[in-house]
Amino acid sequence: MASVIERLISQGVLGIIRIHTPEDLVAIAKALYAGGLSCLEITLNTPGALRAIEAAQQEFPEAIIGAGTVLDAASAYQAILVGAKFLVTPVVRLDVLEVAHRYGVPAIIGAMTPSEILAAWEAGAAMVKVFPANVLGPKYIQEVRGPFPQILLVPTGGITAENAPDFIKAGAALVCAGSWLVDKKAIVEGRYEVLTERARALVEAVKRARESLK
Repeated sequence: MASVIERLISQGVLGIIRIHTPEDLVAIAKALYAGGLSCLEITLNTPGALRAIEAAQQEFPEAIIGAGTVLDAASAYQAILVGAKFLVTPVVRLDVLEVAHRYGVPAIIGAMTPSEILAAWEAGAAMVKVFPANVLGPKYIQEVRGPFPQILLVPTGGITAENAPDFIKAGAALVCAGSWLVDKKAIVEGRYEVLTERARALVEAVKRARESLK
């Protein structure tokens, strides 16, 4: 469990894959991986997500592939069975966290308010996903870290290469990027190189932001 968290923090970026056509999933993962993004989350509300997690993990054994939008214990267990290395929830789901602990898989639990964030952390979340980050902003992350400097916060929602550095400088352990990173128009047009370039830009932006803090 610790090694997965270390990899996620080291990467600094978690790419979220949420689309409607399962045949694109592995191709998207491949494009993002080519851009230097080795930590990927495939959401379970995507058709064929479980098969894609298994296939992506087999194709990219060095990558860290996890399951997102995990809403219940049964889904958590199924994701772990196919090889998900971590679980992500959109809200505080203690039943998912219980399954994660049982099988030694880290869980990133979604929360928004300070009370939810602390409750998720005290229940044993490896990290706490703060959503929606584009509404709350980097200043919110900075303020929450005031009373809770020990909590690993992962802002999610509206993250781009442009605003990711602000969240890193505010104290985020890493950032999650989805819709901007996995551009649906580019996918429909078969221009997967767009995803590769965005992944590369995002990874580099986070790297530069961290270097500026040294």
